[in-house]
Amino acid sequence: MSLPDSVQPLDDLARRAWGLVSPGSRAILGIAGSPGAGKTTLARRLAERVNELSAASGGPASPFAAHVPMDGFHLAQSTLVRLGRAERKGAIDTFDGWGFLALLSRLRAETEHTVYAPGFDRAIEEPIAGEIAIEPSTQLVIIEGNYLLVDDGPWAAVKSQLAESWFCETPDAVRVSRLVARHETGGRTPEAALAWAETVDGRNAVLIESTLDRADLVVSGVTGTVVDEAGTRI
Repeated sequence: MSLPDSVQPLDDLARRAWGLVSPGSRAILGIAGSPGAGKTTLARRLAERVNELSAASGGPASPFAAHVPMDGFHLAQSTLVRLGRAERKGAIDTFDGWGFLALLSRLRAETEHTVYAPGFDRAIEEPIAGEIAIEPSTQLVIIEGNYLLVDDGPWAAVKSQLAESWFCETPDAVRVSRLVARHETGGRTPEAALAWAETVDGRNAVLIESTLDRADLVVSGVTGTVVDEAGTRI
């Protein structure tokens, strides 16, 4: 994802995210999107910019905002092999949806002590337990992942845990190009990388894109500009 380095539109998004927090409380912002849409980059840069704005306003030295990826709830590769799901890793049933929902509940309720969330190491394609520390001082948690807006199973309850939900929208050709590069970096041949991006990732994207209308805001994964708000195309 290649968001602009300065000012708008990132500043506008950061101020909107910052405004979700009420004094003395913690808010969770969810950013959904298909594989390769750029949601991780958006979430990271958004958290960084919110923290910069907080520091400039005289806020605490500790991070005001933190980024937590849903990828930490990937099932372990050994579990996927046992379940016969390894060849479609990234599909909705290859994540611990109930565990993810439980983390959201903890993040909202447990503000007196540090809450640890799992991360994900792309070098080994495995979740890493307790890698991300959400400190008591953190007032905004930016969650990002594929299935935040799916209205089925544990995922159906995710939206109610969020102060707002955004959708990162990116043209298919751009997404696939990014995915091929990612899969090649992970060790796949160009042919295998393209096949995975078009089949496994492609099937998942069909489900994810169908949830776009449930988002409060749609943001371009290319320019970072607002594409749609509350169902009205801009």
